[in-house]
Amino acid sequence: MHVLIVESNPSLGLIWARHLERFGARVVLVDAPPPAIQALTDTEFEVIVLNLVLGDGAALTVADFASYRQPEARIIFVTNAGFFSDGSIFQFFGNAAAIVPCTTPPEDLAALVEHHAAFGTDNSRP
Repeated sequence: MHVLIVESNPSLGLIWARHLERFGARVVLVDAPPPAIQALTDTEFEVIVLNLVLGDGAALTVADFASYRQPEARIIFVTNAGFFSDGSIFQFFGNAAAIVPCTTPPEDLAALVEHHAAFGTDNSRP
């Protein structure tokens, strides 16, 4: 499974990446929208872990580009804010798979990524 992590906190992103690598994932970790857009242009991903709080709505730009460029890639949004807590994110992005707090234990996030990557390989939706 190939996973893109877009997280502006390098320590948190590295923790997530290490847990995913233990599950056998190949991980690309970036900290801002421009390298995320470049990664989405260059590489196919099964799952994208995207922090909604990248600043100035930039995370939504990345999600929108991912929806266009890689519509089969499942996006797992993480956030430490209350916006989209009503689930409306799923109305905006057809490939949104989950929204979880940034405080989600890394092993739980890794299991969630693995679960959604498996669904992506047979093109079925949970």
